[in-house]
Amino acid sequence: MSTVELTAAGVERAAEVLDGIIHTTPLEFSQRLSDKVGSPVLLKRENRQVARSYKTRGAYHAISGLTPEERDRGVVCASAGNHAQGVAFACAQLGIKGRIYVPGNTPRQKRQRILSLGGEHVDLIVTGSTFDAAAAAAAEDAAETGAVFVHPFDAVPTILGQGTVALEAITQAEAMGHTVHTVVVPVGGGGLLSGIAVWIKERRPDVRIIGVEPAGAASMTAALAAGEPVKLSSIDTFVDGAAVALAGMTTFAVVRDLVDEMHTVEEGAICTEMLELYQVEGVITEPAGAMASTYALELAGQVPADQAVVCIVSGGNNDVSRYGEIVERSALHEGLRHYFMVTFPQEPGALRHFLEKVLADGEDIVLFEYVKKNNRETGPALVGIELDSADLLPGLLARMAESPMGIEQVEPGSPLFSFFS
Repeated sequence: MSTVELTAAGVERAAEVLDGIIHTTPLEFSQRLSDKVGSPVLLKRENRQVARSYKTRGAYHAISGLTPEERDRGVVCASAGNHAQGVAFACAQLGIKGRIYVPGNTPRQKRQRILSLGGEHVDLIVTGSTFDAAAAAAAEDAAETGAVFVHPFDAVPTILGQGTVALEAITQAEAMGHTVHTVVVPVGGGGLLSGIAVWIKERRPDVRIIGVEPAGAASMTAALAAGEPVKLSSIDTFVDGAAVALAGMTTFAVVRDLVDEMHTVEEGAICTEMLELYQVEGVITEPAGAMASTYALELAGQVPADQAVVCIVSGGNNDVSRYGEIVERSALHEGLRHYFMVTFPQEPGALRHFLEKVLADGEDIVLFEYVKKNNRETGPALVGIELDSADLLPGLLARMAESPMGIEQVEPGSPLFSFFS
């Protein structure tokens, strides 16, 4: 599709279509982030959107524009979960039959919401381990059945619908008395970023636009470096809402021409920000929803104190069962949790020595598991230790080095680490 069709006027027409269908989500001041950045930071709360994600905007706008003949053929889509919920909502609202493909890593909470929103109008098919595998299956379905494929990001109607987030956020910010300096946008395939860029660069060209990807799935960053979309050989699917191996052709062109900066953030940093958002502001996000505010912390000193940063909180569909992993990844990123292989002599008092002579105040065992006895004299154990402060690590390592026990730190990248992290 040509980017010629992508205009600010098109975004504004999409907003008219969506009026009364989707929520006007809040734009909220974050004291915590503002204090750290040194400028007002405003959170655009798309986690409070219909289906708890901005994706509803693009999905509904795309499907509502189908001809009667296309509606009769039904729709098919692929999604990591949020676009699927938007499609399910649109199908139910418009009375259209839909088949929805999601990868196996889609959280159960998202799968249940898809079925709840779509009801009798949708069928859910779980296939493959990544979004790209699900997309291939959905495309094959559309080719065989004639159903209309509703792309989650690389289609003009979808992009225009998602771009309404910018129109809404900038209007709200200005009504609050803020001059917006920077808008930070999470990126998967680039649909949200493209729609926001199209509207802002026509209507507020002085506003800086920053796109943010997870370090483990930086397909848009790779596309910009290569001069065209290139498929990543592997991706980390933890940030499921942005785990896309291949950026879109349309979105790539828009991002290349209109977006000021692209950056990546580590998955562990995203987890830390998710916990901060929840514990300080009471904001529940999924990993992709915390990417923008994670990067916003890097803007300290870069934005005039009297101008604002807008962060798009893109979604809040996070399965509560994932919080254990989120806490773990955050602690590892912050240098608060470390793992060791400790070879204990098989004699009385060995464990007591470790507790009294190796560990100190502020250092707690969070994992202790004997592997096996490799001989009569020694027995290795996996030991996880959590620190009150990352500054305690040098002292701990020094005491370990002085200990008569054999102690080896298990680094996050080692094969052994995957067995217990």
